[in-house]
Amino acid sequence: MTSPPAPDAIRVWFRLIRLESRIRGAIAERLRSVGLSVPQCDVLTTLSENEGVSQQDLAERLYVTKGNISGLIDRLAAAGLVERRDLPSDRRSHAIHLTPAGRRAAERGIAIQRAFVEETLGRMSAAELSAFETQLVTARDLVREASEGRADASGRQTRPAARKAGRAETSSRT
Repeated sequence: MTSPPAPDAIRVWFRLIRLESRIRGAIAERLRSVGLSVPQCDVLTTLSENEGVSQQDLAERLYVTKGNISGLIDRLAAAGLVERRDLPSDRRSHAIHLTPAGRRAAERGIAIQRAFVEETLGRMSAAELSAFETQLVTARDLVREASEGRADASGRQTRPAARKAGRAETSSRT
């Protein structure tokens, strides 16, 4: 049996959760000024890196459900920011592409995020930023480990029965 986390770990956990909430709120407010939501910007910026993916691939990359991505793509297509193109290999699926307006919106979203990063993390010294990244990677790996398996009563790792098979590893950005 494991002991409860140290009080300091709990305090850091809540600070991390509140920080993530503040970051999302600040970015959401800035993106609203150009008519985008955070999820819309996520789709557009992801497509700016890799156009022509299917909705399913996009959903997996963004860690959202196929239903969520379908609604997002519907709204982005209605706004003239993306278009669906038939995939010759699978007539039931579509490749998602940016329109010229979508590419401009993605560029605005990326610029907003870059400016925010410069105002925040960009003010940290190289040493502070390096140490922060090291800690984030350590935390990410611990979360992955906890998500992929959980300890049973004896402390042995078990695999969740419903774990989604085949999920691609994300880049070092996450």
